[in-house]
Amino acid sequence: MRTGSEPSEARSALRMRFGLAAWGLVWALAGTVIFAEIGHLGWAIACGVVAAIAAVDLIVVVHRMHQGPHWQPGRDVPPYRPLGRR
Repeated sequence: MRTGSEPSEARSALRMRFGLAAWGLVWALAGTVIFAEIGHLGWAIACGVVAAIAAVDLIVVVHRMHQGPHWQPGRDVPPYRPLGRR
């Protein structure tokens, strides 16, 4: 059921975003090292840029997670404001 207040109460899947950013960071760092060792400088730089973006994303996600339940409601908070009696 839609209440019309979705934009102000929208939630972000921060745990999933954290996991995906961490996974991307690991693979991008591995790619940077591997491509640098085999001599493909362009690919190493590209992987390094992706690793930097993933690292910044991780920092943002951790910061938002530390802001607490006011900014990221927990599982016990309903996704929508309960409708009042009419």
